[in-house]
Amino acid sequence: MGLTKTVLSQRDEWKGVENLCIKCGKFHPSQDHWQFMESMPSDPLDMISDLTKMGVYKPQTFDIADALSSAELRKELFLKMAGKGNPKREKLILELAKQAGGLDNAFAAAFGPKAGQFFGDAIRNGEVSRRKFLQNVAIGAALVTLVNACGNGGGDTVVDPDAPPADVSGLEKTDLRVGFIPITCATPIIMSEPLGFYQKYGLNTQVVKMPSWGAVRDSAIAGELDAYHMLAPMPIAMTLGLGSATFGVKLASIENINGQAITVAERHRGNVNGPEDFRGFVLGVPFPYSMHNLLLRYYLATGGINPDTDVTIRPVPPPDSIAQLVAGDIDGFLMPDPFNQRAVFEGVGFIHKLTKDIWDGHPCCAFAASNTWIDENPNTFRALNKAIIEATDYARVQENRVEIAEAISGRAFLNQPVEVVQAVLTGNFEDGLGNSFNIPDRIDFDPYPWQSFANWITSQLVRWDISGDGLGAQLVAERGYNEIGQDVFLTDLARELAEELGQTPPDDIYRTETLAFDEFDPQNPEAYIQAQIDEFGF
Repeated sequence: MGLTKTVLSQRDEWKGVENLCIKCGKFHPSQDHWQFMESMPSDPLDMISDLTKMGVYKPQTFDIADALSSAELRKELFLKMAGKGNPKREKLILELAKQAGGLDNAFAAAFGPKAGQFFGDAIRNGEVSRRKFLQNVAIGAALVTLVNACGNGGGDTVVDPDAPPADVSGLEKTDLRVGFIPITCATPIIMSEPLGFYQKYGLNTQVVKMPSWGAVRDSAIAGELDAYHMLAPMPIAMTLGLGSATFGVKLASIENINGQAITVAERHRGNVNGPEDFRGFVLGVPFPYSMHNLLLRYYLATGGINPDTDVTIRPVPPPDSIAQLVAGDIDGFLMPDPFNQRAVFEGVGFIHKLTKDIWDGHPCCAFAASNTWIDENPNTFRALNKAIIEATDYARVQENRVEIAEAISGRAFLNQPVEVVQAVLTGNFEDGLGNSFNIPDRIDFDPYPWQSFANWITSQLVRWDISGDGLGAQLVAERGYNEIGQDVFLTDLARELAEELGQTPPDDIYRTETLAFDEFDPQNPEAYIQAQIDEFGF
C-alpha cells in the first residue's frame, strides 16, 4: 500500500485503513488522518482560500500563465507547502520524496500519475482547467499538512528525547479529552498536544474544541470531558453555584496572564479615547463569569460609566465576536486574542486598550478539573497538570513563541492566520490606528495561581452581583474570601509540581495586586469594594 494510495484516497477510504505515514514512515491506522480530512473543506477552492489567508499559498506568486519550467514550479510549490522555507519542514518534504521514490513520484502521489500535465506547457496551452490545477494544489497542500497532522497533531515535539523519562506508572486513565476554546489564552493546553508534553507524561490527550464557555461549563457538569480550559472566575462561580448548579471545580494552574484587549468597531474611530466615551455602547464579553467582564466593568466605572445602566454588556462566544462587530450587533468587546488582532487584520476594528494596561499580570484562563474527577484519577490529574505547567513555562520564553504560533494556528486548533497569532504571542503588532508596537508581554504565561487572584475575583463578583440574586455576597459572608480561594485554587500543588520541574515558583500565596487605578489588599477585600464604590459611585 503506497504513498500514492494514501494521498489520492477519498475521505471514506481514510477510515480504518492502514497507510504509510509520511511523518514516521511506518504503516498504522489512519483514523487521525481521516479525522483531520473530515475537518478540511470539501471544495478545493475553499481550501485555496483558507491557505491564502494562512499565508501558505499566495496566488500572486503563482501565476499559472508565467513561463515557469516544471522543475521551477515544483520547487516553488513544495517550498510554499513546506512552510515558507522552514528547514525542518523542507527536510520532511525531501524525506517524503525519498520514501516515494523521488520527487517525480512524490508529485505523482499528490497530483496523479501524469503529474507533469499540471505544469509547464500543458497549463499554458489550456490543457488543464484552472479549477483542476487548484484542486490538485489543494491535494498537494493536504499531503504536506498531513505531515503536520500525523501523530502529535501539528508540530515537531519539543520534549528532549534524551531527558530522563517521566514516571508514568499508576495512571488511572490515559485516554483523555480536554475541552478548550480556540483562543491564545489556551496556548499551553493546546500546544501540549502537538509539541509532545502530554505524551511525555504517558497521556493520550485529545484537545476538544468547544463553541462557547457555556458549552464548556455544561459539558463539565455532564461529565463529557476529563478536564477543561476555563476562565479563571469560572471554578469559583461553579463551586459557589453562581450562574449554574453547584458543581465543585478546582483551578489547578493559571494558563496565561494579560493577553486580552478592548477592541472598538472601526465606525467609532476618533470617538473613543477613554472609558467615558463608551456610554450607550453594546459591548461583548465571552462569559459573565470572566476576567473580561470584571475588568471591563472595573475600567468603565473609572470613567463614570455604570456597567449595568449606561452600557449593555452581553456574552458573545469569542469565535462570533468579529462577525457581530461587522454586523453592528456590538460596538466593541473585551475579548481574548487572537480576536482583537483579527479585527485589526480584517480592518474592522481597532485596539483601544490592552488589559495589561488595566492590570499588568492579571490572570485570565486556567486549567481546571472537577472535584470528583480529581478524586477518581489523582495520579492522572497530577500528570496532566504537570504537563501543562511545563508547557506554560515553555510558552513563557519569547524565543519559543513563533514556533508555538505555527503549531497552534491551524484548523484543528485556533484556525487563524499564523501572522495574527504571531503578532499576539510575540507582541509585535499594529493597533488598527496606524501605530506599531513591540510589547513582549502583551500576553504572557505563568502557571502560579496566586490566592490574591482568587480574592480579587470574588470581590468583584460581590461588587457587581454578577449572579443578580445577592448569593455571592451571602456565601462570602458565610465562608470568607480566604476559605473560598484556598478551596478552589490549588496553589500549593502548582508550586510543588513546578519545583519538581526545576522551576522557581513563589513561596507566598498572597501579594498586593497593583491595578491601573488602585491597589488590592487580598486580606481586606471588603474595604477595597467600599473604596471603589465611594470613589466611583458603584
